[in-house]
Amino acid sequence: MICRLWRGWTTPDNADAYERIVRGEVIPGIEARKIPGFRHIDLMRRDLDGEIEFQTLMWFDDLDAIKAFMGEDYSVSHVPLEARAVLNSFDDRAAHYEVIDRREQ
Repeated sequence: MICRLWRGWTTPDNADAYERIVRGEVIPGIEARKIPGFRHIDLMRRDLDGEIEFQTLMWFDDLDAIKAFMGEDYSVSHVPLEARAVLNSFDDRAAHYEVIDRREQ
């Protein structure tokens, strides 16, 4: 299994707008593609004293599934224009980790 990690930062004033875009448009758009090997996505948010950080973790069976999502340059960020408009900054490239131990409880 591969975990794709990405982060973006915004102001407290824009945080709710960004969250609405991701939860209402970005994630449903990804899910609608029914990418083979895409398992799930986690969206996280934290306050960093005046800046809000968002992080997504996307879980895929393997690198081929990530390439089906993003193409050959699979590390490039997937940030639609409306999301970019409310972010101060974001990771240009996602990080990918091989999941070596995951224990369901």
